[in-house]
Order: sequence, then structure tokens, then C-alpha cells
Amino acid sequence: MTSPNPTPPASDQPSAETHQAACPLVCAAGNVMSRPNWNPFIVGIGIGILSWLAFGWAGKGIGMSTQVSAAASLLALPLVGSDGVADNPYWARTVLRWDYGIVFLLATGLGAFISALWSRSWVPQVVHPLWRQARGGAAWPRVIAAFVGGAIIIYGARLAGGCTSGHGITGTLQLAVSSWIFFIVMFPAGILSAWLLLGRRLNRLDHAAQAAPSTTKQPGAPS
Repeated sequence: MTSPNPTPPASDQPSAETHQAACPLVCAAGNVMSRPNWNPFIVGIGIGILSWLAFGWAGKGIGMSTQVSAAASLLALPLVGSDGVADNPYWARTVLRWDYGIVFLLATGLGAFISALWSRSWVPQVVHPLWRQARGGAAWPRVIAAFVGGAIIIYGARLAGGCTSGHGITGTLQLAVSSWIFFIVMFPAGILSAWLLLGRRLNRLDHAAQAAPSTTKQPGAPS
């Protein structure tokens, strides 16, 4: 009587050498995906390949500030109604529609969330540790600053006709002069803003801590 599931010949079974050869590849891929920080050169190459795919598939480059501002029209509907949105000069020419841009916007958020979970670097928090160190742990100042900063960033991106992805990636790889101007100005402006908000205050706190007399009792010192 034959068995319903006969054991395959030894030649058809994966050998120990096959498992040993495959394991480093799988483990290496898992280790790379679980890293919270990647090599910037590898990431740059990946962004370039993604740009090729975006142009080849959708005929458009990488960018999302247009889609963010178009999606904002949904938030305006309860306030001004559909007629008010339609009469707005900007939203009249930036109509929210389900296209490549919206898919890219949603996929970017989903991919970032999956990456944060995979690397175990996602920590839900309202107040960032640097903000807490420089300006205290109160939540409302941080929330208000984040909202105002986000509004300024999206307004500036639409005023410039692109954001860090639209200008900084898609525009620069096409050698657009406006994008290179944006790219060159972006870094000094970001560094200056970070220093004004946090760096200057942190420096003051560090100097004050260094100037304060130490309260630690030295060995052998009189009590």
C-alpha cells in the first residue's frame, strides 16, 4: 500500500547548502528594512529609480504639495460650501480628483507608517524631546507651533510652485533653474529656522548649565 504523500527523492528536497545560501539573503533584507536610518547614497539611488518609474508610469514626477492643497478643499466645504470652493480661484484650477498624485500622497503616508513600524522607531508623542528640552513639555505650544509651521510651509510651497519633492527632486533632476534656486535656499533657511526655534535656546541652556556651580560632593570634601 502506497502512502498518499510519498517522500520526494533526495534530489528534489532542498539541501542544507540551499538553506544556508538563502538565509543570509533573507536575513540581510530583513536587517536592512529594520534599520531606522539608511545610507543616504543608497536612498538617493532609490529615489532616482522611483522617479524613473513615476515618469514612465504616470508621466509625472514626484510631488505632493499640489495634492495636499487640493485635499484641503474638503476641509473648507463645511465652512464655505461647494459653491465657495468652486468660486475660489486656486481650487478652481486645482481640483481634487482621484489620480496618480492622490495615490502617491496616500502611499507615501502608508509607506512611512509601515517603515516606522518595521524599524520599531515609531513612538507616538505630542512633544518632541528636543522641543521639550528647549521649550518645556507643555503640549499646546508645540501643537500651535506645528500647525502654524505647517501652514507656512504649504503656503510657501504653493507660492514657489513646488515643495521639497516637487522642486528638490523632480525639478532638480530635470535641471530646472527655479528648482535649483529653491534647493539651494532651502537648506540655509531650514538651518536658520531650526536654530531660531531650538538651537539658540539649547545653547543658552547648555551655557547656563556649564556656568552653574556643581552641587555634587567631591570625595574628601568637607561636609
